[in-house]
Parts: sequence; structure tokens; C-alpha cells
Amino acid sequence: MTPEIIAHRGASAAAPENTLAAIQLAWHQGADAAEIDVQLTADGELVAIHDDTMLRTGGVDWAVKNCTLAKLKTRDVGSWKSPQFAGERIPTLTEVLDIVPSGKRLFIEMKCGLDTIPELVRVLSAAKTVREQTMLISLDFDVIVAVKHALPERSAFWATEQFATGEARSPLRPMTSELVQRVLSAGLDGLDINDVVVRPTGDIASIRQTGIATCIWTVNSIERARWLRAEGIESITTDVPARLLAGLTE
Repeated sequence: MTPEIIAHRGASAAAPENTLAAIQLAWHQGADAAEIDVQLTADGELVAIHDDTMLRTGGVDWAVKNCTLAKLKTRDVGSWKSPQFAGERIPTLTEVLDIVPSGKRLFIEMKCGLDTIPELVRVLSAAKTVREQTMLISLDFDVIVAVKHALPERSAFWATEQFATGEARSPLRPMTSELVQRVLSAGLDGLDINDVVVRPTGDIASIRQTGIATCIWTVNSIERARWLRAEGIESITTDVPARLLAGLTE
């Protein structure tokens, strides 16, 4: 089985992350899906940006939640990556959804709180994409559970982070079985786990056996992607979708 390749913040190794240029490049490179981060502006718009402020990508220390969409749109968010992307502006979730082709998927990571959900529901209800094309994820367990309750027909994944413990019998904390149990108890659809080199053989299969879906972030090594494919991973998030696609089809 060839895993689904998800372009992390778009094709972010080559284009400025969370921009329309990065998303379009992901489609051009053959990615099966793209992932973006979303936050809420002061005037209630969902925009694609990872950080709480515009400092890293827009050059000004403006908190996204304190700015209107119009103000945020005044900043160039492409030049920091390369002069060829000068003029890129922060996109709204609606603008990103508008360029998702038929047959492709968009993973939407919620970077803000419960107050985001009404606008998320409104935007998704108005989008041209069908419900199977949008996957909702969050590192905040309470947020993703609330999102699933508000949008029960949409797939919701809990993004998690595990760490190596150094113990032979229990190399990861939290244990994968604990994460799976929380997902099943909450009625979520899957886990979006982080890539840990010490992940034991069979760990991913143990998730799959429960019937929930498995994604992993963020993998840029072809060798690692091949190992994950052999372990049965369903989706791989990467900054370099073209590289992984080429490596997995050789």
C-alpha cells in the first residue's frame, strides 16, 4: 500500500508555508493532500498561519488574534522564503478550500480554541469541497473533541506527540495504547502521531487493528517513509512531497 502523501503547510520546503503558492505547488508536485494551520483574526476570519504572530513570515510582531483580516492582508508573507514569492498574502481558509481539486484532501489543523468552531462550521458549510475532502486535526484534545461534536460527519484526528523514554519495555510516552483508547472513547476518527525514531516495529499496526486511521508527521527521509510504508502507515505528512513520492514509487 502506498501511503497518502500530505504536503505539510503546502510544499513548504520550496514555497512559503501556509500560502496559496505552497498549496498550488503541492498539487503540482502530485501530493494527495495538503495540510494548513488556521487561526482566528480579530474580526472572526479563519486564516492560514502557524505562528501566533506575523513576525517570522510577515516581518512584524502582530498577534493574529488582535488584527483584522484587512490589516493582515497588508503584509507580504512570501518574500521571507524567496524573492520569487514576493506579494503572497495570508490566505483565508475559504481561499484555500477554493483551490482544492476534486480527488484531493485538505487537513485543517486548529491552532486556536473553542471560539473558532462556529466560523469553522460556517466556512465548511459554504465550501465547494465535499465533506470527504476535509480532515480536521488538533493537538488540543478538548478542541478536536468539540470539533467532532459540532461536525460529526467530518473526520477528526487527534494530533499527538510522543517522546522516547529510554526504557526497553516502554520506549514511548504516552504509550500508543493510551492514545488509541482516548481516541476511541471520544469517538474520533484517527491519530496523527509524530515521527519517533524509536517507534517499535508493530506499533503502527496496533493502531490500525483498532479500526482508526493513522497519519504521521513530519517525515522528509525516503528511507524513513519506506519503513513507515512497510509498517502500514496510511498517511505521511512531509515538507517535500515530490521527493517522497519519487522515492516511494521507485
